[in-house]
Amino acid sequence: MERRRFKQSQTLKQRLINEVGRLRDEARLLPPGRRREMLLRRVRQDETAIQIDAWLSSPGLRAPT
Repeated sequence: MERRRFKQSQTLKQRLINEVGRLRDEARLLPPGRRREMLLRRVRQDETAIQIDAWLSSPGLRAPT
């Protein structure tokens, strides 16, 4: 059985940045409630992932501050 492979055209950071923007726009249109909170939670998770990716990609690989 062969693995299906997909060549990413954008970096992980760029895909996360795009998703953060899309989710924020979507959350902005929603009234306060569960769905909006879930979108904002995902935004925070993606922002954390961006910071971790930057830290792992840094030349010094210092502990996060």
